[in-house]
Amino acid sequence: MRTSMPEPAAAVDSSFIPHPSSFLTFARDIKISHTIFAMPWALLSAFLAAGGSPRLHQLGLIVLCMIAARTVAISANRLLDAELDARNPRTSQRALPSGRLSRGFYWCILAACGLAFIASTWLFQFFDRNPWPIALSIPVLVFISAYPLLKRFTRLCHYYLGAALGLAPICAWIAVTPKLAASPFLMAAAVLLWTAGFDIIYACQDFRSDLETGVVSVPAKIGIGPALWVARFTHLLSFAAMVLLGLQSEQLSTLYFTGVGCAGTLLVVEHMLVKPNDLSKVGLAFFTVNGVISLLVGTLGIIDVLIP
Repeated sequence: MRTSMPEPAAAVDSSFIPHPSSFLTFARDIKISHTIFAMPWALLSAFLAAGGSPRLHQLGLIVLCMIAARTVAISANRLLDAELDARNPRTSQRALPSGRLSRGFYWCILAACGLAFIASTWLFQFFDRNPWPIALSIPVLVFISAYPLLKRFTRLCHYYLGAALGLAPICAWIAVTPKLAASPFLMAAAVLLWTAGFDIIYACQDFRSDLETGVVSVPAKIGIGPALWVARFTHLLSFAAMVLLGLQSEQLSTLYFTGVGCAGTLLVVEHMLVKPNDLSKVGLAFFTVNGVISLLVGTLGIIDVLIP
């Protein structure tokens, strides 16, 4: 009698196991370095809320929340905009439209970072008996992930993106203390307007693509030249909000205002770099200049808080 051999164990489908390089591709695709835009504002808000240095676990959790929340938001952006990105020459080589990463990979990262964000906010309840971060965690994730939907029907999408980043100082403040004050809201206004201004500049690159695909942006609605004037006025209001923050807060003084003065100068430089007939330096204006602005204001403001 013939003895049947046992069936061999099913091989693991390697297509479900992401290659380590996929994570590097993902980090580049979502431009994880752009976390620098909102991080210094969140940390400054935390120091202001604490009236000095926050507890070490609070700082660590705020940094973790910032990275996780931004990853969720940009992953949602890439998923919702994959078809639009494929039709735009500037974005057609992003990981999803080019096929270098799958939608399933993005959904897994989004879910993992969403859970990491919620777990991190719960730890504020665990360590500090502060229920507000966990209570607000899901509404915050939904809000910051909805930006791609707005650019399909309103030119205010730039200001919505600004509001998403503007949540950072408010959330960081609430994570340290549930006692609200004017400072985080003034900082949020400054960040909202600052972000909206440079996002309008950035959108000028996609003027023709936005017209063809029906994306609603300020440049697509009113033209590149007028859009740059809207960005200038928006940045002027942002600068005013930074000044008001310094005047309102008893903890901020010379160093913070030095940072604000430098920020104002850099905003002028940013607008000098970009012209309606020459958008070749938008990348420099967008990342380098704005990264320096956030680092300067945030770092000098924190030093101001720590040195009475």
